[in-house]
Amino acid sequence: MSDHVRFQGDANFNNWIIKGLLRRLPAIAIQTAEAAHLHGMPDLEVLEQAAADGRILLTHDYHTMPEHFGAFLASGHHCPSVILLHQTLPIAQAIDALELVWEASSLDEWRDTLTYLP
Repeated sequence: MSDHVRFQGDANFNNWIIKGLLRRLPAIAIQTAEAAHLHGMPDLEVLEQAAADGRILLTHDYHTMPEHFGAFLASGHHCPSVILLHQTLPIAQAIDALELVWEASSLDEWRDTLTYLP
């Protein structure tokens, strides 16, 4: 698929998942929070940055991100997506799920969605 999704991990996203994805799929477009300078940034600004970069935001933040994502969309903004993965999900399963997203879908399919994986 030519229009592969691009991912952005937020500040609380497990970097071992990102490292595993990069090892398995060297061509995947995925970025850590450190690389995007997201540490200390409020959720709404993180969403704005992910949207500006055309990246699906990856997070483990079940507590505040869904509410902030709803507010972000309600304010008229658009975002490729937010994917929430539970912190207890084994790393290998998280990598498998995100690999499937990357391999089998395009960015347009995810626009303005909040998805819980798996």
